[in-house]
Amino acid sequence: MEWIEDLVKFVREDAPFGDVTTEAVIPDISCVARIQAKQDGIIAGLAEAGALFSHFGATVQQYAPDGNQVHSGQVLMELSGNASAILLVERTALDLIGRMSGIATRTRAFTAVVKCVNPKVAVAATRKTCPGLRMLDKKAVILGGGEPHRLSLSDQFLIKDNHLVLVSMEQAIRAARSRSRYKKIEIEVGSPDDAIRAATLGADIIMLDNMGPGEVQTTLDRLKEHGLRERVIIEVSGGIDEDTISDFARLDVDVISMGTLTHSVRNFDVSLTVLPGEQTIFLS
Repeated sequence: MEWIEDLVKFVREDAPFGDVTTEAVIPDISCVARIQAKQDGIIAGLAEAGALFSHFGATVQQYAPDGNQVHSGQVLMELSGNASAILLVERTALDLIGRMSGIATRTRAFTAVVKCVNPKVAVAATRKTCPGLRMLDKKAVILGGGEPHRLSLSDQFLIKDNHLVLVSMEQAIRAARSRSRYKKIEIEVGSPDDAIRAATLGADIIMLDNMGPGEVQTTLDRLKEHGLRERVIIEVSGGIDEDTISDFARLDVDVISMGTLTHSVRNFDVSLTVLPGEQTIFLS
């Protein structure tokens, strides 16, 4: 994996001068360990965890594909190799699995609700991710059935309110279009009038930010009246949660984007257990 060094940095952060406890008390022995789910949910991060354990010399057997539904008590991965190496990587690997599975599980829950109401609406993440973990956060969203949205500021144009404090909407869209004809132009608006202006000026995607369902419906109706609805992708965003997502999904929108998928992660519970007995042998 090209990004293994990025993962190894997480281990180095956890043990900048070695794992003093394991180095002090564990002799040069091998062991077998299992990683198990402690709750039901969508598993993610096993590929990254397995890559880390392999990098430090362990043999890895993965029993569940990332993106699958798993159940409490299910064995997800079995490891064998140097005990010190497995214990060194343990917490980093579990943290990655826990965070990514938490994101994937939450994403799957939201997408399930939306698909029941309106199958054509996508659920998307935002850039409200953890610095250093963005690619993993976005991958977890995909594994949960969501859209990653922009991976970075380099991906597409997204003209936001702070841009429009400095330049007009007309200037912003014109400048973006002249910079590149290959990148989509999305613009954030907060009123039906601004949505009409953005569509008229040639925006590809209009984000209706912090609008309630009623105002979104009004905006959609006005876009249709002006013959503009089919020209644009409509994204709704801002404060959408379990209580309101169905209300937005019932509308004629294309995307519901939610920062809560990645900025308020509830870790998935997963554990690593070293197996006792005959499976632990001395190497020397």
